Amino acid sequence: MPLQVGTSAPDFALKSKSSGELTTVKLSDNFGKTNTLLLFFPLAYTGVCTTEMCDISNGIGAYKDLNATVYGISVDSPFAQEAWAKASGISVPLLSDLNKTVTKAYDVVFPNLADIGDTSARAAFVIDKAGQIVYSEQTATPKDLPNFEAIKAALASA
Repeated sequence: MPLQVGTSAPDFALKSKSSGELTTVKLSDNFGKTNTLLLFFPLAYTGVCTTEMCDISNGIGAYKDLNATVYGISVDSPFAQEAWAKASGISVPLLSDLNKTVTKAYDVVFPNLADIGDTSARAAFVIDKAGQIVYSEQTATPKDLPNFEAIKAALASA
């Protein structure tokens, strides 16, 4: 069961790779500045994950208008994420949770996906500027997308 609304968001420092540079992204760097939308997804290069990240990339202006920073998080390496982003036209920063520490901290592990191993479940968290979770959703299956209208409503009221 994912972390619930009202919970303090666990901080993290995850690697991201874009434009050939490996950087560290720390959640708490957003505190006091912007709201944050975390989108956990199972695996790069899969159909539903590609659709989700491309749709978010194409509509990123709506989230910026809501003063939100958006991150995609998966258990893929930052190198695979960068290649996928380039191949698919994904502009959302992708964060690598290769060791599954953040996936476990947010309690969104999807056990043994397609008999290949544990991944992140498809989940969404809106975190306000104070670091509190104000929206929490894990979809029923990895094929289902989060409720983006509810996410936008939570960001609008955060």
